[in-house]
Amino acid sequence: MTIDKKTIRLLLLEDSQNEAERLVSLFRNAGRATRVQRLTSAEDLQSTLQQTWDLLICAPSSQLLPPEEVVHAIRRQAKDLPIIQLVPAGMPTRDISDAIVEAMSLGAQDALPQGEDERLMRVAERELANLEERRARRAAEVALHEAEKRCQLLLDSSVDAIAYAHDGMHIYANRAYLELFGYADADELEGMPMIDLIGASDQSAFKDFLKGYQSGNGRSELNCGGVRTDGETFRARMHFSPASYDGEPCIQVVIRRDADNAELEERLREASTLDPLTGLYNRPHFLELMDAAAERAVNAGQPSALAYLQLNHYAQLLSELGVTDIGLLLTELARWLPGQLPAEAYLARFSDEVFTVLYTGHTPEQLQTPLEALLKRLEGHLFDIHGRSVQASLGIGLAGLSEKTARAQDVIDRAHRCADSLEGRAGLKLHDPTEELAAEASRGNLEAMVRQALDSNGFRLLFQPIISLRGDTQEHYEVLLRLASPQGEELSPPDFLDAARQAGLAVRIDRWVLLTAVKQLVEHLAKGHSTRLFIHLSDASLQDPGLLPWLTTVLKAARLPADSLVLQLRETDAVSYLKQAKALAEGLHALHCKVALVQFGCALNPLNTLRHLAADYVKLDASFTRELGQPEQLEGIKTLLAGLHAQNRLSIMPAVETASALSSLWQAGVNYIQGHYLQSPAATMNYDFAAGEE
Repeated sequence: MTIDKKTIRLLLLEDSQNEAERLVSLFRNAGRATRVQRLTSAEDLQSTLQQTWDLLICAPSSQLLPPEEVVHAIRRQAKDLPIIQLVPAGMPTRDISDAIVEAMSLGAQDALPQGEDERLMRVAERELANLEERRARRAAEVALHEAEKRCQLLLDSSVDAIAYAHDGMHIYANRAYLELFGYADADELEGMPMIDLIGASDQSAFKDFLKGYQSGNGRSELNCGGVRTDGETFRARMHFSPASYDGEPCIQVVIRRDADNAELEERLREASTLDPLTGLYNRPHFLELMDAAAERAVNAGQPSALAYLQLNHYAQLLSELGVTDIGLLLTELARWLPGQLPAEAYLARFSDEVFTVLYTGHTPEQLQTPLEALLKRLEGHLFDIHGRSVQASLGIGLAGLSEKTARAQDVIDRAHRCADSLEGRAGLKLHDPTEELAAEASRGNLEAMVRQALDSNGFRLLFQPIISLRGDTQEHYEVLLRLASPQGEELSPPDFLDAARQAGLAVRIDRWVLLTAVKQLVEHLAKGHSTRLFIHLSDASLQDPGLLPWLTTVLKAARLPADSLVLQLRETDAVSYLKQAKALAEGLHALHCKVALVQFGCALNPLNTLRHLAADYVKLDASFTRELGQPEQLEGIKTLLAGLHAQNRLSIMPAVETASALSSLWQAGVNYIQGHYLQSPAATMNYDFAAGEE
């Protein structure tokens, strides 16, 4: 892996100037231009993090600034900044291992002993390459959003009347189409059959035309009569073509009137960027400015901040002043605000009682003091509304656009929520990702609960023993994940993993489980146990090319025998991603880890999967255990087990709940059993395997 040959912006947390210079020389000796800055204080940290950096290397300790404080500040500001934590090289091996695992648990991308320069450079190369890929992906998301927006804009502003239809029903119509047929709102047309807009004398021909077009045998153009809402008719040419809208296949219909449409074209050109009441920018234009700011934040690293100014007690003011005078108050407020803002700020009327301000090149923290001063000045200002003095107050929500902002709308939503949280009080609320996450989690948002658990180590692991029926004396446990809800309930993976997958968090969860399980296993082995852990991998990790290098680092850091881990893949995932599963199994075996295929036996030809996938263990689906009492089903289980054993796979039967199942399982030849009859999942690895042998 090689780093793209551009200048590296390097941050160092290192008290020693000489050591800092030595670290920089490693990059420069590798032929890399490097811009570097040392962190020396908390104030220095806050100002430095306003810029864009590529890599942070932390010394094992610092009298100027604790490394954990730096990591927390980076996570709090949602900075995409890879962190490499160095740990002391002179400690005992076990202490070094613990320090490395602890650093990675706190949020470092990697950790290694101080002085291992060659390894440090390889880790830096990997993290810089990963950072570039993430930046490129975010830039692609912004570009895609812009392309979709431009396409939608072209449709909306086209002088041609354009609609999309599915099964003959309207699903979208642009402004020209609405005006052509005399409709004021697209909602009026949505779901309406197209034939309702065709003249009665042409409806039969239109049905035949549409039937022929959908079958692929008809023409793509039709001349027919259209009917407006006022009953006026006109002749038009309709051109049909295949398209998709919101990802669904449909038909695009372009209608051109036979008469000159110059008047329609002129009306469309009259669209303005200004709000008619206040003369400020209107909402659509402000959204365009926000999209442009988001693009600059992602592609050029230029931060911006959004202030969401909400007029307090709007309903009460409307009741007291009336519609006319409330409009005058808004106009006066719109005249007053520009004088309180810097010239480079973009001010808009976003909705009835909301004004928005976009500050480019500023962070929310930099604007907090100026906006608080604005609120103070507004407190002492009276507006003259037809001889009546009216005092206005604002609740301001403040949020930032950073290099991780792919959607400007997300920033608007955050600022809006901050303003709402003031509940009608004059004041300013700065968006805090941690606080918002906790609030969302308390409301039962599963994604927020998962994110909060990842950030605060809020998951916990349970261990359930897997017992040998064939004399294997090694201890085996399956690692099970649990999440505590804000209401105190304990959620198992089926309750929250779908939300985690949709949010792209499955890989992070898998890595948290692996790190935490490894740490606990190291402590358990130190007590003299011979233990092997079975740990689940999601389909996302199965497809993650970075898993094997990361796992290699973890195992080396922990000094853990690799065959102490058995990585479990679901049969359905292995079938869906067989190529990736095969490569992952080969990579795990190269590390000397074991592989298990679980929930096995539900595919049409389950044994065929094992011809492609080198699994050491196979755990049958729990449904087989429930069928042990049915003689005809038991024979099928024996046949399946015989096929597994013929391929030298060790079999595991889960969900054993009764003593009566043990005899059948022994006779069937099962290697291992697991279930509540033996022991329920526990917080510690405390099963007495010696007693089980007796």
